Amino acid sequence: MSIADQSKQLLADAITSMATDIHFCPYGTQVYIYYRVHGGRLHRKTIALSLYEPLLSYFKFASGMDIGEILHPQNGILPYEHNHQHYSLRFSTLPVQSTESLAIRILPQKAVPSLRELFLFPHQLHRVQSWIRYGAGLILFTGPTGSGKTTTLYALLQTLLREHSYQTITLEDPIENQLKDILQVQVNEKAGMDYNAGLKAALRHDPDILMVGEIRDASTAHFAIRAAQTGHLVLSSLHAKNAYGTLFRMLEMGISNSDLQQTLIGIASQQLISIETTSNIQRSAILELLEGKQLEEALLGISPYNSPHYVTFHQLRRKAYALGYLSKERV
Repeated sequence: MSIADQSKQLLADAITSMATDIHFCPYGTQVYIYYRVHGGRLHRKTIALSLYEPLLSYFKFASGMDIGEILHPQNGILPYEHNHQHYSLRFSTLPVQSTESLAIRILPQKAVPSLRELFLFPHQLHRVQSWIRYGAGLILFTGPTGSGKTTTLYALLQTLLREHSYQTITLEDPIENQLKDILQVQVNEKAGMDYNAGLKAALRHDPDILMVGEIRDASTAHFAIRAAQTGHLVLSSLHAKNAYGTLFRMLEMGISNSDLQQTLIGIASQQLISIETTSNIQRSAILELLEGKQLEEALLGISPYNSPHYVTFHQLRRKAYALGYLSKERV
């Protein structure tokens, strides 16, 4: 079997298994292959290093990476089709020992679900919807990789565009899904198009709404704040453990407390939980929401976790268990 056929077989198996990610983990003369399915990491099979290395080179070449570069991390993107369904594959290498590990994110190119389909509890949907009625300011979605932050941002944008004709621009790395009536800019740091350069260019196109795929550094954070201060609604994501911790991340990036008070509309820290239904398992989002008076107090250093009115992830899981969505073990 050719290397190309082996890659197709592996990708088809991962997609059929409903995997969101494939992890190749070299150890000695063996390479362990894992799938991430419904948030869990499952060992799929083990192959010899001698079989993995040509497969790695094939994926690097196909996704536009430098085959000869093994000492520095690289990223690549590849469009892919399986059973008439389109996907965007995001590749990432990491030097380990005398070879490289490889991670593949599988991004289905399908219709973005509505906000109603995303959240487990409808009242949380209504609270988030109230945020997007602001004409200017900053809305942040936080959580770990794979928690559905980008999907939620897409759904918010589509909700806005159904209600109003807004000039909307996104800056993403990568563009995870093609959206209608939105200008989507692919960030490419190698070509000099980083988030900071993209934001500067985007502001010249008279946007009403800006979506920054991820705030990764201080310069991007400052630019997002400035855009919000000059009359734009800015939506973005950030890696943080919870909503309260997001404030400390922004402060660590040099954003002043006064700037956060002036621009920040709300923070939604997001987790996905696997809901057990009679027919299958599906994933829904639960949110720790920091807004209004609790946000104002948090910016003064008063933890929302000291308030009996602040709803935490643990309380949301217990509620999901009480309603029959979760098993006791998953709580």
